[in-house]
Amino acid sequence: MARFFVSSRELEAEQIFLTGENAQHMKVLRLKPGEEVLLCDGAGREARCVLEGEGLRVLERRASAAEAAVAVSVYLAFPKADKLEHVIQKATELGAVEIVAFPTSRCVSRPDEKSLQKKLDRWQKIALSAAGQSGRGVIPKVLVLGSYAEALRRAAQADLGLLFYENEHAVTLKMALSEKPYRSVALLTGPEGGLSEEEVAQAREAGLTVCTLGRRILRCETAPLCALSAVMYDAGEF
Repeated sequence: MARFFVSSRELEAEQIFLTGENAQHMKVLRLKPGEEVLLCDGAGREARCVLEGEGLRVLERRASAAEAAVAVSVYLAFPKADKLEHVIQKATELGAVEIVAFPTSRCVSRPDEKSLQKKLDRWQKIALSAAGQSGRGVIPKVLVLGSYAEALRRAAQADLGLLFYENEHAVTLKMALSEKPYRSVALLTGPEGGLSEEEVAQAREAGLTVCTLGRRILRCETAPLCALSAVMYDAGEF
């Protein structure tokens, strides 16, 4: 069934007319009267519709069945090249509700203010495309924070805030996930050069649990996706 993202206001109408890129996409698909499509508002609500003439008649409105019961936010320090784009795409497919980028002392690359809005627009489009491809009912938000301290404060608001550090050997991810029940999780990983000992100490002070992802060193674009997959498994999503 073809899937289109529309605004929440459009989703509430009894008859819906697609415009812009959605209208063009519908023409490319050559949909015929009587065929059904799925409209999503990108915030967890969807409507099953049937094509009638040039419009769509709503048959059923419902909560999206594709969303995870646990809300997972992926926080990663700015990586080099297009690694962030890769994480945005794959984290969206895996079910993350937001992807948050932030600077650390060892970040080699970070966008300047002049180009940031253009990059944010591109990153959000990647999330939109990945959400549509994977059948999501929610389009994850892509955010950029101005400091590491701000990332820690925000991540600490989740039921479970986890920071992954290659020199941590005592606390495993499995142990951290078994500490207490959770409905929201924040996963925080560092850049190519890793996090400094001072930054790890700041995370502990902020209330995050510092844990390991195993004996192997994972690349900065692999670690968040590994952790996200493990959380989804633990939450019963796989």
